[in-house]
Amino acid sequence: MPLVEETSLLEDSSVTFPVVIIGNGPSGICLSYMLSGYRPYLSSEAIHPNTVLHSKLEEARHLSIVDQDLEYLSEGLEGRSSNPVAVLFDTLLHPDADFGYDYPSVLHWKLEQHHYIPHLVLGKGPPGGAWHNMEGSMLTISFGSWMELPGLKFKDWVSSKRRNLKGDRVMPEEIARYYKHYVKVMGLQKNFRENTYITSISRLYRDQDDDNNQDRDISTKHLQIEKSNFIKRNWEIRGYQRIADGSHVPFCLFAENVALATGTLDSPAHLEIEGEDFPFVFHSMPEFGAAINKGKLRGKVDPVLIVGSGLTAADAVLCAYNSNIPVIHVFRRRVTDPSLIFKQLPKKLYPEYHKVYHMMCTQSYSVDSNLLSDYTSFPEHHVLSFKSDMKCVLQSVSGLKKIFKLSAAVVLIGSHPNLSFLKDQGCYLGHKSSQPITCKGNPVEIDTYTYECIKEANLFALGPLVGDNFVRFLKGGALGVTRCLATRQKKKQHLFVERGGGDGIA
Repeated sequence: MPLVEETSLLEDSSVTFPVVIIGNGPSGICLSYMLSGYRPYLSSEAIHPNTVLHSKLEEARHLSIVDQDLEYLSEGLEGRSSNPVAVLFDTLLHPDADFGYDYPSVLHWKLEQHHYIPHLVLGKGPPGGAWHNMEGSMLTISFGSWMELPGLKFKDWVSSKRRNLKGDRVMPEEIARYYKHYVKVMGLQKNFRENTYITSISRLYRDQDDDNNQDRDISTKHLQIEKSNFIKRNWEIRGYQRIADGSHVPFCLFAENVALATGTLDSPAHLEIEGEDFPFVFHSMPEFGAAINKGKLRGKVDPVLIVGSGLTAADAVLCAYNSNIPVIHVFRRRVTDPSLIFKQLPKKLYPEYHKVYHMMCTQSYSVDSNLLSDYTSFPEHHVLSFKSDMKCVLQSVSGLKKIFKLSAAVVLIGSHPNLSFLKDQGCYLGHKSSQPITCKGNPVEIDTYTYECIKEANLFALGPLVGDNFVRFLKGGALGVTRCLATRQKKKQHLFVERGGGDGIA
C-alpha cells in the first residue's frame, strides 16, 4: 500500500518509511521492483551451463533466490565485477554472457505481495535517472538485453512499440524510455517521486535516559564525548520538491534504512589547472554535442582538444571526427596499457571504438610530422594550463612542453557522485576516507553480500557507487539489499511473536 498518495507532494511526515531510496536510475528501479515483492525462482526447465552452480540451485529449488545463502551460491564464480552477488545475479540472468552466448535466463519471477516492504524512491527527473540526459547520438556500450531489468525483456518492449531493433546495441534515449515504461508496467509508480532534491541525510539519536523517546540530531562532537549515552535511531531526510510553477516545496522524511543509488555522473571530474573555467573548456558530452549542433565549431581551422582515454572521450573523438573537426587527443597512459577499456572490447562488436583506438596507436604526434589534418594523439601527455587566447600548454612524460591554439577543449576524465547531502560529502564511507567517492578509485565500502555500508549501519549503497558501472551488474545490489532487509524483517516478526505470545498476541 502506498504511504502517500501517488499525486501528492512530499511534505513533512511523521510516518517513518522502512526504506527510502535516493536515486531513480536502474539501480533504484530494480531495488523497488524487488522490495515490491517480486521474487526470482529457478525455472522448472532451466539448466545452468555452470554445473556446480546448477547443483547448488537444485538443492533449494523451492526457495526464491532472495531466501537462499548468497555467499554459498556465489562461491567460485568469476565475472567483470568485484562484487560476488553482482556476478551471481548476472550469471543467473545472462548465463555465460562473457563467452558470447545468448542463453535465456534460468530464473522466472513471481509477485508475492506479502513480501512487500514499503519504500519511497526519490529522483531528480523521471524514472531512468541519468539515462534521460545522455548524448543521443551514441550507441550504448552494452547490448540492449544487458540493459534490461528483471521481468520485461528489452526486445519485447521494442517490438510492442513497433520499433525496429537494427542491432544489439541501442541509443540511450531508447533505454531511458524503457526504464520509464518499466516503472509503469510493473506497477511501481506509487513508490516514485520525481523532481526531488536532497539537501541533507542525517542520523537521529536518542538519549538512553530520555523517557519521552524523543529523537534528536546530536552533534558529532557531543556524540564522541558521550557516545555511550545515545542510541542510533532513524534517518532524517530533508530536501525540496520542484513543482510545475518552478517553486520549491521543502519536505522532511524519516526512514529506518536509506539506500544510495545515485550513480556517479553528477559532477564531472576536473583537471584542477589554470584556465579550466574558461568558456571554451567543456566537461561533458552533452555540452560538447550542443556546441557542435549549434554550429559553434563549424568552419574552425583550429583543432578541438579532447582529454581522456575512456569511452566518453572516444565518443567525443567520433563526434568531432564525423563533423570534420580536427582533433588533438591527450591522455596520460601508454597506448599499450593493458587497462585501457578498448583492450576489453571485442572488435566485431565495437568497431567504432576500435577505430578510435587504432588512431590513438597509429596517428600519434611526432616533432617531424607535427599535427595531422584530422586527428593527432598525444599519449603520455597531460594539460598544464589553458590560456585566455584559447591556447593550451601540454607536457610530455619527459617534461617537453608544447603550445597549441584551439577552437574548444573537452575534458572527459570521469565523474564524481554528488553526495553533498551526507556528512563529509560521503567521503567517510569510502575505502579511502580522506578522498571523494569514485566508481573505480574509491567506491563506497560495503559488506559484499548485503551492500550495507561498513561504516554506517542501515545505510546501503549499490550501482556505480560500489564499482558496478554496468547495468547488468548493478542488479546484484538490489538482490543483496532485498535479502538483507527481508531477513531482518523476518527476525523482527519472530521477536514480536515471541514477546507477545505470553499475552495471547499473535
